[in-house]
Amino acid sequence: MLDVQIMTEADLPMGMRLKADNGWNQTESDWRRYLELQPDGCFVAVLNGESVGTVTTCIFGSVAWIAMMLVDSAHRGKGVGKALMRHALKFLEGQQARTIRLDATALGQPLYEKLGFVAEYSLNRYEGILPAAESVPGVEPLHAGDMDDALELDRVVTKTDRRKLFLRLAKEFPNAFRAVRRDARLEGFLATRPGARALQVGPCLANSTAGLLLLDDARHRFGGSRVYIDVPAGNAAAARWAEQAGLAVQRRLLRMCRGPALDEQVNLLWSSSGPEMG
Repeated sequence: MLDVQIMTEADLPMGMRLKADNGWNQTESDWRRYLELQPDGCFVAVLNGESVGTVTTCIFGSVAWIAMMLVDSAHRGKGVGKALMRHALKFLEGQQARTIRLDATALGQPLYEKLGFVAEYSLNRYEGILPAAESVPGVEPLHAGDMDDALELDRVVTKTDRRKLFLRLAKEFPNAFRAVRRDARLEGFLATRPGARALQVGPCLANSTAGLLLLDDARHRFGGSRVYIDVPAGNAAAARWAEQAGLAVQRRLLRMCRGPALDEQVNLLWSSSGPEMG
């Protein structure tokens, strides 16, 4: 018998095992963040009494994200993934989410297409050891008083009000946000967070000048560290920066959407938050 239930803290060891089996970068803190941001929208699949899969959701007004779609490899092909996705979609539709988004791997893409998701654009996950760099003038910490400007820039670029996510990240990692201001105007910001396998660099939203400054500042701050950077295929300058830094494409992801498309300004999106963050 297959059942889908609300995920709780008691399920975290299972979630950590599944993400480790798939080589994903999440930490236990990431799982706890999912549960706290959307406690009624994170689910586990239970097959004959055994927990065998997970999915999380996060709602930002009329826009929602689905993430952490994981199925135990020993139980794939038994309808577990489809049951989790249908349950998540039913939940989100009940919450009046008009646009539902996710980042698909090649493994999950066929299922998502059958459920009505269509492709928006591709992302390339670059991985490698960041080479060291000199300090970058003009890049400073994002102060608390600048957060509203950062949230407005994110809303303009992504067409989503992700306030609850950004405030949570700023609380967890108060030194993680960096910014470029010119003439008292915020031109861009970048955030980082630790991962199980590598430092996740992103989100980074900025104009053409500030984007390069912020990424070079990441090189200065984290030179010698292994990083993941999820770069939209449509941002040629960001891809060029990653390649010149010696990073290589580890995997390709497809951003997909069910419902009205949002038409993000990909030229201002230098690095996504990572598919697990929306």
